[in-house]
Amino acid sequence: MEKSTSRQQFAFGLLFGLWLTCCVAQTTPSSRATPTPTSAPTPSPSPSPKPVTDRLKVRLAGYPRKHNEGRVELFYKGEWGTICDDDFSITNANVLCRQLGFVAATGWTHSAKYGKGQGKIWLDNVMCGGGEKSIEFCKSRGWGNSDCTHDEDAGVVCKDERIPGFVDSNVIDAHVDENKVEEVRLRPVVAMAKKRLPISEGVVEVKYKDGWAQICDVGWSIKNTRVVCGMLGFPHEKKVNKNFYKLYLERQKNHFHIHSVACSGTEVHLAACPLEFSKPNATSTCEGGMAAVVSCMPGPLFMQNSGLKKKLKTSRNVRLKGGAKLGEGRVEVLKDNEWGTVCDDRWNLQSASVVCRELGFGSAKEALTGARMGQGMGPIYMNEVKCAGQERSIWNCPFKNITSEDCQHVEDAAVRCNVPYMGFENSIRIVGGRSTYEGRVEVQVGSKWGTVCSTGWTTREAMVVCRQLGLGYSMHAINETWYWDSSNVTEMVMSGVKCTGTEMSLSQCQHHKTVSCQKSAAKFSAGVICSDTASDLVLNAPLVQQTVYIEDRPLHMLYCAAEEDCLSKSAAQANWPYGHRRLLRFSSQIHNIGRADFKPKAGRHSWVWHACHGHYHSMDIFTHYDLLNANGTKVAEGHKASFCLEDTDCQEGVSKRYECANFGDQGITVGCWDLYRHDIDCQWIDITDVRPGNYILQIVINPNQEVAESDFTNNGMKCNCKYDGHRIWLHNCHIGDAFSEEAERRFDKYPGQLNNQVS
Repeated sequence: MEKSTSRQQFAFGLLFGLWLTCCVAQTTPSSRATPTPTSAPTPSPSPSPKPVTDRLKVRLAGYPRKHNEGRVELFYKGEWGTICDDDFSITNANVLCRQLGFVAATGWTHSAKYGKGQGKIWLDNVMCGGGEKSIEFCKSRGWGNSDCTHDEDAGVVCKDERIPGFVDSNVIDAHVDENKVEEVRLRPVVAMAKKRLPISEGVVEVKYKDGWAQICDVGWSIKNTRVVCGMLGFPHEKKVNKNFYKLYLERQKNHFHIHSVACSGTEVHLAACPLEFSKPNATSTCEGGMAAVVSCMPGPLFMQNSGLKKKLKTSRNVRLKGGAKLGEGRVEVLKDNEWGTVCDDRWNLQSASVVCRELGFGSAKEALTGARMGQGMGPIYMNEVKCAGQERSIWNCPFKNITSEDCQHVEDAAVRCNVPYMGFENSIRIVGGRSTYEGRVEVQVGSKWGTVCSTGWTTREAMVVCRQLGLGYSMHAINETWYWDSSNVTEMVMSGVKCTGTEMSLSQCQHHKTVSCQKSAAKFSAGVICSDTASDLVLNAPLVQQTVYIEDRPLHMLYCAAEEDCLSKSAAQANWPYGHRRLLRFSSQIHNIGRADFKPKAGRHSWVWHACHGHYHSMDIFTHYDLLNANGTKVAEGHKASFCLEDTDCQEGVSKRYECANFGDQGITVGCWDLYRHDIDCQWIDITDVRPGNYILQIVINPNQEVAESDFTNNGMKCNCKYDGHRIWLHNCHIGDAFSEEAERRFDKYPGQLNNQVS
């Protein structure tokens, strides 16, 4: 009721304001003062409002875009043109969005995020005050006066809520609306119709009215094919045997909507290419040609031919991290055997597409800025990347080297790539939950739908389900689903599921050939709760290296630690309270660089109070500390329950949310970290029984993956460790995925290069 009432009040206020403006214009024209730039003439007073057709037309264009976002284009002097992003601001975006009939702007974009426009750049250095009725009344350099290129075209993202009673004076002519190209597909011929997904070859068709139409192939080039393949998720194009299709197409009634296409090959969507549409009275003809046909080469992940799959290799110098779906993530590049990130200055669709294609995907759907896929932890290697779009690798593109003053990890660039349609979501569903993001898992095996046995069901399997359904990350892997609606429970059709967590569908995971589950299907079938975002914990590796030391601690000071099982097993045979234990001590700083707070899986009702240290344990095991020898065997270990998960400190602009004192909430906020100082009990490894030698120190956070994270590969940290019986040195400390594979292999050989003998 409150929402509808406020909208009515808003509408009434708007109408009253329009009436008042109209009356004032009619009765006291000399009192009306409209702020105008010096370059634009002051509109002369008129006894009646200007006709709608005389107003400045504004539209949103480019790709990818929704109806409420896109590249800003203005219609002036009979020609559509763009706005340069110099001095652009959210205030400008608000004026434009209101002019387009939306209540406000939620953001704006720079560097031609929605593709480069054509024609004039009408406005540059636009600076609005916020109250202007039209962008033309804002300060600027004047119409057509610009020193920009279309690489700097500005865009806006408007709040998806229309102004009540708004009459759209900026609607493009109807025939232009019909000529929007949004959906494109490949239609295989009958002989190939049963071919398995993905469909990588066929007749190019565009969505037109209520059906599909073809493109005339006269003048069709391999560059056009490259663009079509890219937007359908394929990195490369192939030549096609036109003779194979010619006889088939001659027998078909083709409806041609596009007469010619002239792509440069770097566009991310067919809509961004110069297109010539067929005239209404000639839509069924293509003189001298036939319907366009293309053939694409899938990337290795989608290749059906296993022999060819081995030959296709994706880049080893670029990777995506932190994304929920296949083909999306933070862009990381490899330099001198260490992974680092890319700064988002001037980051655009052309550069993002180069990354996507070299990783075996199609062109880019989105070039994301502002660490939208989480922040990296290593070096930042590139800034102002300017790919043309044809490069084989991002490393072949011009870029600037980075300095710490230029960029921070809050500016890490990310991508969303076009991936081939595989139809994986059609063979799985979740039912019975309270929302579309949770429920009991049901899969299709043959023609039969059924549940999945929850024995051995973990976060890894749940992650695959959420990814397969396009629902982000798994927050919880549910082993009992009896409390959800079970009125339509089907029989169990899958058991023994074991995933690595990276599979594209549950059917790609290991599972029993015949169903074997000793629990009842209704009560113990597998379930999931998915989420669009997840946390991501990473250790500060340099801090461990900087703070390490050895302490010989008297036994009489270790009763509390022994009670919490923080000493090695031999401590039980010690002559308490006499003697000491030798402890390897260090500080541990755990950052949450993800997009959701890290919170214990268990509710506070099940936390365990430890009187000795005076705190609650919210997780049984939060961190493993291990010392490994040459063959990977543990020679000493420590473990630390999360005796107090809280925000010790945060990066600038982020507020703490979690504090353990007085039975407070436990967790780590995004952008914050939890610091366990070297002088805290149990912040050690008991090395009393360790002989001098060379070892590897290994630390793993959230080792049992109890709490979901967007990336588990960075939960581990390793250091080379040299111990001479009196002192200890750590070097090469790094998180688990920071080095190249080759550097990691060399690192793992370290302990074996020297004998672990008593000196």
